[in-house]
Amino acid sequence: MAGFPHRMSKGAILVSGGAGYIGSHTVRMLAEEAGYQVVVLDNLVFGHRDALVSEGVTFVEADISDEVAVEEIFSTYDIDGVVHFAAFCFVGESVTDPLKYYANNTAAPMTLLKAMRNHGCDKFILSSTCATYGDPQKIPMTESHPQQPINPYGHSKLMLERILKDCDGAYGLRSVRLRYFNASGCSLDGLIGEDHEPETHLIPNVLRAVKGEIGSVSVFGNDYPTADGTCIRDYVHVVDLARAHVSALNYLESGGESFSCNLGTGKGASVKEVIDAAEAVTGKSVPLEFGERREGDPPELIADPSLAKQLLGWEAEITDIKKIIETAWCWMNGAQGGKYRD
Repeated sequence: MAGFPHRMSKGAILVSGGAGYIGSHTVRMLAEEAGYQVVVLDNLVFGHRDALVSEGVTFVEADISDEVAVEEIFSTYDIDGVVHFAAFCFVGESVTDPLKYYANNTAAPMTLLKAMRNHGCDKFILSSTCATYGDPQKIPMTESHPQQPINPYGHSKLMLERILKDCDGAYGLRSVRLRYFNASGCSLDGLIGEDHEPETHLIPNVLRAVKGEIGSVSVFGNDYPTADGTCIRDYVHVVDLARAHVSALNYLESGGESFSCNLGTGKGASVKEVIDAAEAVTGKSVPLEFGERREGDPPELIADPSLAKQLLGWEAEITDIKKIIETAWCWMNGAQGGKYRD
């Protein structure tokens, strides 16, 4: 695993949503491997206070839309950069309650951006998504792919991307917009992991089914134009995602200009391949139910991550689907040290 020069910025790094899944892994990497002073802002609606395991991390429980709390953070800690995660990300819910998503994902971050402008903070790392592209027109997907979201979640993220571009032109507030593909896995030492409620991601649900915590896994469609008939996705490990955020921060600190880039492995795994890998890792069968295709599920979503390598020096290191699943299995079984045997 590539390391970082141990350094301190002139001030602190504010991580909004830092008690969440990807946020907590990034906080840990910022604090323990890159040596930053970190302030976490999280309302704990989906985050977990006990996921902040690093010493010296400051935690503020508040919403990102709370102007008083945000202003106090910037006045107290001399914030030098913001890494922004705090967002709702359930696609189905965004369709049934779009105002919730536009309020939290698009409008609420304005409070952060206003505080940054008021305090001369000019570095912003955005946790964005491949959902800003919509249905793929070409695989693998590059950053030049048209951005035509098909749900309010994707639109809410795209709107914030565009706001950040305008802030750069108007105020010199530079940003890196990181468009994730399928975040997956848990910390390599089994200390922190993926803990959503409700859980919608395939890998944790497959493993929960193996453990008997849920009845079965629903496979939505097995008649796609893929080798085994199931959807293919680009699974990128959460530790690699965390590393990308630190690299993006270093890039902006070095004077880099704003840009957007994909974060993925450049290869895909089908639903069936994920299930087969989970059975190999756990030594147990996965209970399955096959259903109809879900509306809006394309056959393939695979990133072209070459721009991240070119500008950030980043590429995914944990690309084997069995290894990714093994890290999740270890965390789910409380196997600190990254080793688990049933």
